[in-house]
Amino acid sequence: METNMELNVKVEAKERKYRLLRNMLGMLTKNKAALIGLIIIILLIIVAVMGKFFMPYNPYDGNLSQSLQAPSSAHVLGTDEQGRDILSRIIDGTKISLRVGVTSVAIALSIGTLIGSIAGYYGGKIDMLLMRIMDIILAFPSLLLAIAFMSVLGKGIDKAVIAISIVTIPEYARIVRSCILTVKENEYVQAAKVIGNNDATIIFKHILPNVMSPIIVRATLGVSTAILETSALGFLGLGVQPPLAEWGSMLGAGRGYFYNAPHIVLFPGIAITITVLAFNLFGDGLRDALDPKLRK
Repeated sequence: METNMELNVKVEAKERKYRLLRNMLGMLTKNKAALIGLIIIILLIIVAVMGKFFMPYNPYDGNLSQSLQAPSSAHVLGTDEQGRDILSRIIDGTKISLRVGVTSVAIALSIGTLIGSIAGYYGGKIDMLLMRIMDIILAFPSLLLAIAFMSVLGKGIDKAVIAISIVTIPEYARIVRSCILTVKENEYVQAAKVIGNNDATIIFKHILPNVMSPIIVRATLGVSTAILETSALGFLGLGVQPPLAEWGSMLGAGRGYFYNAPHIVLFPGIAITITVLAFNLFGDGLRDALDPKLRK
């Protein structure tokens, strides 16, 4: 049976969490740039989930007699070199870009959190070994390293997810490690050790929940980076393969027609820019909202 004091403590803790959540949401909604970014992200998710209801044409049906048409009432954003509707392909490509971005970040975040937690909590030789491996990966430009992995793994959307995940693991590992180093000597961690909690419980139940703010912010910003790298791989012909409508591969296929039909490159480029900007704006606003100094 819980005593009245224990119940009061739990109630106060819940109230404090709700109060912090309300303050955070209040700051986030007051940040117009972050709010715009969030609205765009929500719209992108809606388009990705319900895209087939917004497509005026089948994104994979082409008509060579209508190739390279400029924007018109029949084709709002024009047609590509195979006579396919660009608007329909951009809408269809939304789910691919978001899928690759979110999935690669989720994989990198999971593995990076595990590596950073082990390195930060145990320290010593384990920390040195794991961090040196992370430093080796960070020594290479992420896009070049992703290209190298793609050359080994092969082409395709799943291979792109794996390559992008691998090259971004060190970023999350270093963030998690630094966060754990700052709190692992705190009193509540020592108390958890004294009462007999094992290391896994201490790390994942007591430490990580208290250092999630910078991790969440980095993951949000990481989605935009992953989308950019996906587009770069697609542009080079290494990522998502035709006939799938991916924004980077659309840029790569249309670059040869830039002077004759610039809309082929312009509109996929705008889609990439808006998506990346939306995640960056929301990530910056989320960082400010989760900063306790700014909340005060």
